Amino acid sequence: MRTAFLALLTAAYPLLVYLGLGHFEPRVMAILLAVLALARAVGRRERFWWWAAAAAMVLAMLSWLGNDALPLKLYPVLVNSLLLLVFGASLFHPPSAIERLARLREPNLDAYGVSYTARVTQVWCAFFALNGSIALATCLWASDAQWALYNGLIAYVLMGLLMGGEWLVRRVVRQRAAS
Repeated sequence: MRTAFLALLTAAYPLLVYLGLGHFEPRVMAILLAVLALARAVGRRERFWWWAAAAAMVLAMLSWLGNDALPLKLYPVLVNSLLLLVFGASLFHPPSAIERLARLREPNLDAYGVSYTARVTQVWCAFFALNGSIALATCLWASDAQWALYNGLIAYVLMGLLMGGEWLVRRVVRQRAAS
């Protein structure tokens, strides 16, 4: 329940920031980012969550000290950067991120499956790089409403399309492999 609630808050972060900045100073909204970052890390053993929380805390502190909204809006850029780092590193230190996920359902993944999951991990790296770049562009040059629309809706739709597209491709690949 806690994890689902935190995931929902994280997904709603752009909308919450957009709405919050209409009523509160950025330094008050920085508290939201700090609390969310710490809540996501508490109780986790993986270092990733603590590094992510530390980076988010830096953004929150910059927002607090400067009473500036830009560090708050950089959070989606941070998330994409961290995911790019994790997925990219997994390509150099196998198993790849997608292979790890695939092995949860299919522990005896064959060599072709390992190769396929590495390719899908590369596709996700490209997605995180592009999505993070667009998120950065919305921070720097778009209105707050455009920033919230892209980072709070469009980016999730694109992510869903990539997941759905990969699922379809995987079905075709499996059917060809079975023939």
